[in-house]
Amino acid sequence: MIQLILSDLDETLLNDDGTIHPENIAAIQAFTQNGGYFVPNTGRSYKSVYGTLAQLGLNKTTQYVVSYNGGAIVAIAPDGQEEIVVEHGMSLTLAQKIFDLGQVNDVVDTHVYTRDNLYIYNISATDQRYMTERQVPYTEITTTDLSFMANEGPVMKVIFEHPDPAVQQAIADAVTAVVGDEMLVTFSSNRYVEFNPKGVDKGVTGLELADILGIARDDTAAIGDNLNDAAQIKAAGVGVAVANAKPEIKALADVVLTTTNNEAAVADFIQHYAQKS
Repeated sequence: MIQLILSDLDETLLNDDGTIHPENIAAIQAFTQNGGYFVPNTGRSYKSVYGTLAQLGLNKTTQYVVSYNGGAIVAIAPDGQEEIVVEHGMSLTLAQKIFDLGQVNDVVDTHVYTRDNLYIYNISATDQRYMTERQVPYTEITTTDLSFMANEGPVMKVIFEHPDPAVQQAIADAVTAVVGDEMLVTFSSNRYVEFNPKGVDKGVTGLELADILGIARDDTAAIGDNLNDAAQIKAAGVGVAVANAKPEIKALADVVLTTTNNEAAVADFIQHYAQKS
């Protein structure tokens, strides 16, 4: 019986426009009311998930969020108090090196996530729309010197945004050629190249949360669509791919749904698979 569902957000739980299908809301509420844990497992900051938790009705008890592609587990109390339960960050020196190496042209959009803040350099119009639709808080910066972050705690991840796959690969190659032994690179949403410390991913940290909650791996499911979801789909007892998932993710999954993110795929999994013993 599935007791913990780790779910990606964009292109998995959320509709393409950032809303949540009513069937997903109803199914998730039923699952959690029966004692299950539904936990966002996202590349985003935990602060950007508050609205989603409220829409799902998961802000009435302490709720967990796995953020930054496994960079942190955060417990959020109903009064908004936050507790960092697990943290896997990188040094500012390493973040600066990644930042610099990724500037392969003058239109690359770069995100730097500290524990509590998102800073974006050279933000694109596409990214601006995305941040507005998802209500993601961020600070736009014009400097390439990240030393102003020195007192903010560890950097959780650095990501680059560009629509051209060739540019994405150029960024990945430029960074890994220098610090590949220290970093894990993943791709998401057909436009992001993401860097976390090696050994940190959605799967490792998702299972850390399962252990904290006393839930066996076999009773854990992970659902996603893109390449940065591969680790959690492989790690979980039941790995799930939505119908709009990339072929590589479907090949890894134990369950491949016939419903897309716009067709309440999460509800489909809960109703037809999660409650089977």
